[in-house]
Amino acid sequence: MSIKRVGVVGSGIMGSGITECAAKAGFEVVLRSRRKETADATLAGLEKSLDRQVQKGKLSDEERTAALGRVRTTSDLADLADCDLVIESVVEDLAVKKHLFTELDRICQEGAILATNTSTLPVIELAMQTGRPERVCGIHFFNPAPVMGLVEIVRPLTAADETIAAAKAFAEAVGKTAVVVKDQAGFIVNALLFPYLNNAVRLLENGVASRDDIDQAMKLGCNFPMGPLALLDLVGLDTSLAILEALYEEYRDPNYAPVPLLKRMVAAEMLGRKSGKGFYEYH
Repeated sequence: MSIKRVGVVGSGIMGSGITECAAKAGFEVVLRSRRKETADATLAGLEKSLDRQVQKGKLSDEERTAALGRVRTTSDLADLADCDLVIESVVEDLAVKKHLFTELDRICQEGAILATNTSTLPVIELAMQTGRPERVCGIHFFNPAPVMGLVEIVRPLTAADETIAAAKAFAEAVGKTAVVVKDQAGFIVNALLFPYLNNAVRLLENGVASRDDIDQAMKLGCNFPMGPLALLDLVGLDTSLAILEALYEEYRDPNYAPVPLLKRMVAAEMLGRKSGKGFYEYH
């Protein structure tokens, strides 16, 4: 199964990052957003990112120009019809993703693989929205996609061996290490990471230690690059809450039950870096 043209649905931070990874690796990319202006703005952001890499000597002018030349933007799903692989990275809402997969199945060529970048939702439910469940899988990049070295290849019960092999080969072609994981909430990384993050919020809520001391303790005591509360701000508190709710729904483990403080911060639109304020303030 040969992948040459990749469709990316969603022009947020993950869609943009996946587009950059694929374009730099030599794939043609069709980036689709609901509004052409948003997709074009994402492309402008990609250009700035590549410019910075040229300035730092990580990329040549020729490589930058070639990567940008491989990307085209659209607001029309029909423009994904001739893609060999389509990766969706839209909002973490199962109903929205289900509807999208129904549409992609109708539009995309028969042999195309349809993949989701979901961090925790059940891939099987998306696969069963299509007439090609054997060609549906998860390809979960981490934020920021151009920097993070891991991709989780998520295998629902219906996926064919060749689908998983092709997805793994694509991840490796864009310079990532791929791990294959069963389709269950949280996969590997988030199933292990989010109880830790949730419990850090619980420590703060219970007054066990201050924000700065919690983050400092985990950075210096475990040699982590950043503390749990700063990491939650980076991920986005709304995204983190959605992941915890999905994990709790599947496992009913108290460690996955979102701490009330996290819920209240999301209700107050204190979402972390994306809103300018979370556990920290950003200017």
